[in-house]
Amino acid sequence: MMSNSKKKIVLFASGSGSNAENIVQYFAPLNNITISVLYCNVAHAVVIKRMKRLGIPTEIITKHSLHHSNNLLRKLKELKPDLIVLAGFLWKIPLPIVSSFTNKIINIHPSLLPKYGGKGMYGQKVHEAVIRSKENKSGITIHYVNEDYDKGAIIFQKETVVSSNDTPETLADKIHELEFKYFPTTIHQLLSS
Repeated sequence: MMSNSKKKIVLFASGSGSNAENIVQYFAPLNNITISVLYCNVAHAVVIKRMKRLGIPTEIITKHSLHHSNNLLRKLKELKPDLIVLAGFLWKIPLPIVSSFTNKIINIHPSLLPKYGGKGMYGQKVHEAVIRSKENKSGITIHYVNEDYDKGAIIFQKETVVSSNDTPETLADKIHELEFKYFPTTIHQLLSS
């Protein structure tokens, strides 16, 4: 049962931000959940333009501010997010942040973990590996973030068929559809429990 207080989401993204935009649009009509800020590690990423258009504050973070300074951790603690959502964020979240927000940081991965996860496995690289291995299915995994790449407890998985004529690009489209459909609803369920 949700209380009357607003639930707060903090987003992290690195690239075009289509998942981040989808999440913002999903929650926009709900007045009990708000997106506090989006942190981005790429100064000219398309996601920043998307967030500006949607009225979401953004902040650029550097490797130094993520790993060698307590400023970001302090800001996150001040914001008191109910959930930190990695929507295509390519840097590893450092242990001090992970341990301060246990089971409050989630990530989406474009394969059925534990397959095709780990350092360097993101985006198109995952789809290429799935096609190369002649898998007959792939999908998405939404999981908690811990100190290891893609090793946190799995929250939700959804499969799609990989057909013999799929390319990394056509598979990416199928995965993207699953992400758009299930990432916001899974976030919503987590904030409602």
